[in-house]
Amino acid sequence: MYAYVQGLLGGLNGLFSDYIVAPINAVLFFDLAFWDNGAEAEIVLPAVVVWLIFGAVFFTLRLQFVNFRLFGHAIDCVRGRYTDPSETGEISHFQALSAALSATVGMGNIAGVAVAVGVGGPGAIFWMVMAGLLGMSSKFAECSLGQKYRHVREDGHISGGPMVYLRDGLRELGWTKLGSWLSVIFALMCIGGSFGGGNMIQSNQAFAIVRDQIPWLAEHTRLGGALFGFAMAGLVGLVIVGGIKRIGEVAAFLVPGMCLLYVLAGAVILLANAADVPHALGVIVGSAFSWKAGFGGFIGVLIQGFRRAAFSNEAGVGSASIAHAAARTNEPLREGIVALLEPFIDTIVVCTMTGLVIVVTGAYANPEAGEKIAMTAYAFGTVLPWYPVVLTISAVLFAFSTMISWSYYGEQCWEHLFGSRSLIVYRILFLLFCWAGAVFDANSVFDFGDLMILGMAFPNILGVVMLSGKLRADLKVYMTRLEAGEFLRYH
Repeated sequence: MYAYVQGLLGGLNGLFSDYIVAPINAVLFFDLAFWDNGAEAEIVLPAVVVWLIFGAVFFTLRLQFVNFRLFGHAIDCVRGRYTDPSETGEISHFQALSAALSATVGMGNIAGVAVAVGVGGPGAIFWMVMAGLLGMSSKFAECSLGQKYRHVREDGHISGGPMVYLRDGLRELGWTKLGSWLSVIFALMCIGGSFGGGNMIQSNQAFAIVRDQIPWLAEHTRLGGALFGFAMAGLVGLVIVGGIKRIGEVAAFLVPGMCLLYVLAGAVILLANAADVPHALGVIVGSAFSWKAGFGGFIGVLIQGFRRAAFSNEAGVGSASIAHAAARTNEPLREGIVALLEPFIDTIVVCTMTGLVIVVTGAYANPEAGEKIAMTAYAFGTVLPWYPVVLTISAVLFAFSTMISWSYYGEQCWEHLFGSRSLIVYRILFLLFCWAGAVFDANSVFDFGDLMILGMAFPNILGVVMLSGKLRADLKVYMTRLEAGEFLRYH
């Protein structure tokens, strides 16, 4: 019986890789041929990375560096200084920020950074930071639109996000058919993203690190993965039945503590290796602009940095606007201002901390460190031998918080396409994919997760670029009112 179960799980993994991941890979990635040092070379260039870079740079320039101008105001908004309890919405600014962060602060920060460094070298960390800074503008744009075009239903629940503003916003511009098509494409990709990067990757990497701590799971990987996936699916199911209010409450409780614990541990590692930190920073910056491997090597590092940053903070993907649409506010741009903090916290703080720890401890160059999340655990364990156990708990909580938020994203898109009566079908599928993530091969899961989540950026950025004129006009009005002191302060 045991052998039969092992064979069945292996067969499912093969079907998933060959018939789901491979065809999508062929569409979203293309080979770029060029001449390097007198010889023809080739690299795989993700089309979506080029698109994300374009969007981030465009929004930063179009909105006149809103990512830097309103950073201080964003902190005031999160603190509640401009929050009127009577405003329309289901959750607070802080809960919305926590819910969106819980969807992004996950395995992308722990395992994803290790992937970027393992494939692209330390220089990938520099480009992750650059992507995070530029991504703050993308996050502002999409989350402002999520609030601007949200719908408040008769039962008080709120529906908003790219699937709504792509349809309604572009209709206002006279692009009704285009808006409808982009809305449907985004919703389908988001549902896939909720099954992949927002679910399977989390379950997969959480099991990977738990397996390293429990010998029995390592000896019985397939069966252990199935049992772990079943347990994780059960815990996730207990939360997602409560909707965005329950998710916001759980996220507001988990996320601040998780981030603080993780960053403090990273700070201890860096203090223990304080003498090596300047050298590590030099390696990161130097590798980011290194031409030792030629043009292809430079482009490869840049791609890895932007790709992992995009998966980590999801700026330009549009997912976070679904959570921010539910926030209590009558000022749509204020929620966008709150949202621009996400890439800063997620990428510039948490991801950079992970990257520095990996580089300063030399884990990225040590074959014994392993790959993905194992590399991060090894790096932390060099100074805190007991920390892999804490990291295991943190990783499971990170994964759990990401899954509950992504379930809401996918659920909203499912309801947008198929109506509320079929939501039970979505929830069952979501929990099934949660289980499957712990069973399937890590490489296939990572590929599928990347493809689904990053693919959401194609319709989203196109629509937000087309709506950026309206957004810029709204921002000008908001800044005039802010500078005139029209907004009341409540604390």
